[in-house]
Amino acid sequence: MYRNVLIHNYIFMNFLLFFLDVESLIPHDSPVTNSERVNMSSQKSNVSTRSKKKKVDLTEKIIVGECVEEMKALPAKSVDCIFADPPYNLQLGGDLHRPNNSKVDAVDNDWDKFDSLKVYDQFTREWLSAAREALTDDGAIWVIGSYHNIFRLGYILQDLGFWILNDVIWRKSNPMPNFRGRRFTNAHETMIWAGKSEKSKYYFNYDAMKSLNEDLQMRSDWYLPLCTGAERLKGDDGKKAHPTQKPESLLHRVIMSSTRKGDTILDPFFGTGTTGAVAKKLGRSFIGIERDETYADHARKRIAAIEPLKDNLIETKPKREQKRVPFGTLVERGLLQPGTVLMDSKNRHKATVHADGSIIAQNRVDKMRGSIHKVGAALQDAPSCNGWTFWHYKAGSKNLPIDHLRAQIRAEAEVQGHA
Repeated sequence: MYRNVLIHNYIFMNFLLFFLDVESLIPHDSPVTNSERVNMSSQKSNVSTRSKKKKVDLTEKIIVGECVEEMKALPAKSVDCIFADPPYNLQLGGDLHRPNNSKVDAVDNDWDKFDSLKVYDQFTREWLSAAREALTDDGAIWVIGSYHNIFRLGYILQDLGFWILNDVIWRKSNPMPNFRGRRFTNAHETMIWAGKSEKSKYYFNYDAMKSLNEDLQMRSDWYLPLCTGAERLKGDDGKKAHPTQKPESLLHRVIMSSTRKGDTILDPFFGTGTTGAVAKKLGRSFIGIERDETYADHARKRIAAIEPLKDNLIETKPKREQKRVPFGTLVERGLLQPGTVLMDSKNRHKATVHADGSIIAQNRVDKMRGSIHKVGAALQDAPSCNGWTFWHYKAGSKNLPIDHLRAQIRAEAEVQGHA
């Protein structure tokens, strides 16, 4: 009896000390809410209150105003990705005419004019600094430009602490000719893709890009057309609504490669809303900042007409993020029987499946046994090997990669997860 009382008191005192300890973390003069107290208690009991799930409700916001001022008003670290198409400072002198003497509708708007390169650099530093504050620590930025400004942008990006990941060349399939015939035809623009810092764990959907490129690695030179035809927005006068409207195909590739469904994308030079249109279609949130009310109005009407794609048409998960399936699971599930012979795509190497999930190389004097990756690398005298794509199994008259069987298991797990 006495022993039971002691145990009861011991449990009660520890329970009391637990809450006293939590409360002691809160200064008496601190305006802590009840929800914050509950949150601290959860942390004390090692129950995480954080969630990696994306917001269900997507944000569609168009702000009319100056980009620096409006970006500074955004919450710090609140956007996942930035696409910026800033003024190029083209420095055009006089009108351009075609050989038939018709005038070229070039970019001569006031927003693209700066008194000097020094003034342009100062503006660039200001907007890039504000953008960096709004970007999450693992976020990334895309900046597009021409030979007039892209080198200055890259220099300032590095100065501010961004970490350049790639420069991507947009090679235009239908560039504007060089009418004066004194230079090469300017047939490309350059995009710089950069993480917020060297330590940023930026997102890259390698598999989606490879799929877009017919199962070949996506290169850093993109062959895409200018914005023309029905996609090009027109004003009431029949003229182009915006002189530098970017094609949706370009933004599709940018957004698919570097954002997840539900991410928030900021465009500080929104124009007529190409970024917002593609973001909405692909299930991303967006914030667009535009100083010109006419451009913003075109963007609103354009985006209102966009129907988002269904989740099953835009949901992508890189292979690195998919459920890990050991090779042995294929043996345990009976998808591959012990004794099954695997071969590479050209039938140069063969191996036998062991009951423990290892494989044994055939036609070898030395006994080579190990994982699908280790044996595959050794047979090729290579430092590493992806055994899932290297080894094939016989399926009727075809030889298929064993990765097909892994995909089958993952698909079943996905269905069970939603059940």
